[in-house]
Amino acid sequence: MNTAATLTLRDRWSLYLDLIRWDRPQGWLLLLWPTLMALWIAAQGFPGWHLLAVFTAGTILMRSAGCAVNDFADKDFDRHVERTAQRPLTSGRISVKEVVLIGVVLALISFALVLTTNAATVALSFGALAVTIVYPFTKRFFAMPQAVLGVAYAFGIPMAFTAVRNEVPPVMWWLLAGKLAWVIAYDTEYAMVDRDDDLKIGIRTSAITLGRFDVAGVMTLYALCIACWWQAGQLAGLGWVYDLSLVVAAAQALYHFTLIKGRERLACFKAFRLNHWLGFSVWVGVAADLALRG
Repeated sequence: MNTAATLTLRDRWSLYLDLIRWDRPQGWLLLLWPTLMALWIAAQGFPGWHLLAVFTAGTILMRSAGCAVNDFADKDFDRHVERTAQRPLTSGRISVKEVVLIGVVLALISFALVLTTNAATVALSFGALAVTIVYPFTKRFFAMPQAVLGVAYAFGIPMAFTAVRNEVPPVMWWLLAGKLAWVIAYDTEYAMVDRDDDLKIGIRTSAITLGRFDVAGVMTLYALCIACWWQAGQLAGLGWVYDLSLVVAAAQALYHFTLIKGRERLACFKAFRLNHWLGFSVWVGVAADLALRG
């Protein structure tokens, strides 16, 4: 096996892409769709190419930086988990210094994009960065670290409103609450995949905390997410097209129930990986509803 010292440039580049999960876009899509929902609602339609580019690129970059932070924080745990044992840092193929440098560079590029917006959005970006750094370490002591992840993943929503309106109206809080519930739901599905390994090494997750109520908890969170987003739609004046998209999202959540009810690893992982389609469906509902109204 190659070591960090003997890798070719091509091998090293491949490992860097693996570190930031470049071949698994589901991660940044989960962040992107609610952020775009917020952008479209804040702008009451297409938000313009500048903001669309800033928030899309910023989402991808910060998710990638978050992967580097997560692998740095979990390097001593990941080797004991079947799914993560061969990650680039855990397996020793790249160094800690490289991982930290990659995370810092990606975060700085993302910050440079935010600087093209306004002061309120820039201020919020510091909070987003802080929670992103803190999240991986909460798995050591917090019973529901997925809630912290939800906060980190949801920062794009208030930032979208401040970038467009320079304020955070009531509709933002309903979008934010829905996003928090959704993140905890799908990351609990993710945690169900690694529950046996996490119990052995002492990592805390929502799947462990919920215990035999894990499936019921996930479905309750999906219901809460859709209810909050429905209320957001009411405040934003969205109509039947948006409501239909929520029905589509609810149908997908019910399908996830059929996948996770047996608590099988591969089925739970499949449910997690499919979640970006739920977010995509609701964003399409927002965009289509506003386009028809316009």
